[in-house]
Amino acid sequence: MLFIVMLTGRCNLNCIYCGGSIDENVMPRKITYDPEDLIDFLNSMNDPSIAFYGGEPLLEMGLMKKLMDEVEARHFIIQTNGLLLNRLEKEYIERFSTILVSVDGVREVTDFYRGGVYTKVLENARKISGYFNGELIARMVASQKTDIYRDVIHLLNLGIFTHVHWQIDAVWSAEGIWDDFSRWLEAYKSGISRLSEFFMRELEKGVVPGIVPFLGVLKALIFNDSPKPPCGSGTESFAITTDGRIVACPIAADLSWNHAGDIYTGIARTVEPVEPCPSCRYYSVCGGRCLFTNRERLWGDRGFRLLCDATIHLIREMELIRNKALSLAERGIIELEDLNYPKYNNTTEIIP
Repeated sequence: MLFIVMLTGRCNLNCIYCGGSIDENVMPRKITYDPEDLIDFLNSMNDPSIAFYGGEPLLEMGLMKKLMDEVEARHFIIQTNGLLLNRLEKEYIERFSTILVSVDGVREVTDFYRGGVYTKVLENARKISGYFNGELIARMVASQKTDIYRDVIHLLNLGIFTHVHWQIDAVWSAEGIWDDFSRWLEAYKSGISRLSEFFMRELEKGVVPGIVPFLGVLKALIFNDSPKPPCGSGTESFAITTDGRIVACPIAADLSWNHAGDIYTGIARTVEPVEPCPSCRYYSVCGGRCLFTNRERLWGDRGFRLLCDATIHLIREMELIRNKALSLAERGIIELEDLNYPKYNNTTEIIP
């Protein structure tokens, strides 16, 4: 079981697509429960993984280190904007299985959306990449200025990150951020096709690029192993808010359908995708994409269908690669197990 611990609602950035700190009507900026109660709850779980989340979790570095020292976890994971990574001691960095660093691609895109942080974030990421042996993932938000092929290739070529992952800035994005989402999606799908061609060429050379959505979809197609939704929210993954509530999805802490319990009484219920997703022929791979998108039609049915179309396009591209990849594995050019990714729930949502 993965527990996403929201250490704070506060953030030290104010990115265009998310607006910075979490509204205090959703959850308090700082934890209001006794940390010992959280430690007791987590240690009562069987072999948990712990992901630190925010806001910006490194703003509560002391609390994070206390939890790492006192909770018996199989994996520690963090999603961070990367600005404070240089302040975290090496001994704690090395205890993480996965570190996800927010960077949106080339300098001009990252600096536009995230406020001029590109140089500092990559400086910090490069420093830890020299000794960190876990997954160091560049975690992109794909928005209007994103060229998915250009930005993913740029991040792969930096020689810093083991993997690149992205989420499309959709449904939960700030009002007015898109000029023409449907037109952007057409360019995005073309970029996915081009990225798929790159991925296949690399496989033929014996290299498995760390493109998380591609690997995660191939895992579902080859190994028939994918939670629903792929992030596991509501069944294999739960988030703990700063006031001790347990919710299925960390981005919707204020919505009643998302509530699943608290750290005092435990997990009371699971939350799963609803129709039309379970009846879709792609559900075994897509898994409903995202609980929030599945439940909250903020962009209406048309917006929902546009995202489905983009998801199906990605899946079809991986269906074209599946048998070729299996053939390469049979011939010893790649290791089949390298396509079995992720090995554990590392908070990557798989479906963008």
